[in-house]
Amino acid sequence: MGKKNQTARITEVRNRKASHEYFVGESFEAGIVLSGTEVKSFRAGKAQINDAFVRIENLEAFMYQSHITEYDFGNINNHNPSRVRKLLLHKRELLKLKSATDSGGTSIIPLKMYLKNGLVKVLIAICTGKKLYDKRQDIKKKEAMREANRTLSNFRR
Repeated sequence: MGKKNQTARITEVRNRKASHEYFVGESFEAGIVLSGTEVKSFRAGKAQINDAFVRIENLEAFMYQSHITEYDFGNINNHNPSRVRKLLLHKRELLKLKSATDSGGTSIIPLKMYLKNGLVKVLIAICTGKKLYDKRQDIKKKEAMREANRTLSNFRR
């Protein structure tokens, strides 16, 4: 018969600025503590982590400045869209993250939020900030790769 009318659900939110602004180092997968309306809003694709960062406080990880829009069909008990959210990590991972940030010059940046087996996970990484000349070099490399791919595709035709 006909196809079922299914709406495509967003199951991943990426931090697109992270690879442009930072050198990405070691990454970790963390769980995140969310309320029910936050999960529903995330599944509807109304979340962003472009300006988010992670801090380690008292051997607990917290994600700041992430935004999950209030659920459209919620009530007065809806969540605060920009609240601080706790991340769930193993103790050895927390110690590794803490030692990396205490040494200075590094930050913990969320790279993406996604669904895995029905649970929302966050991929975080230890990152070092790029300088302006580093960004320019990356742009030159990308342009050179594009040009090489164009010439190869023209040659194959």
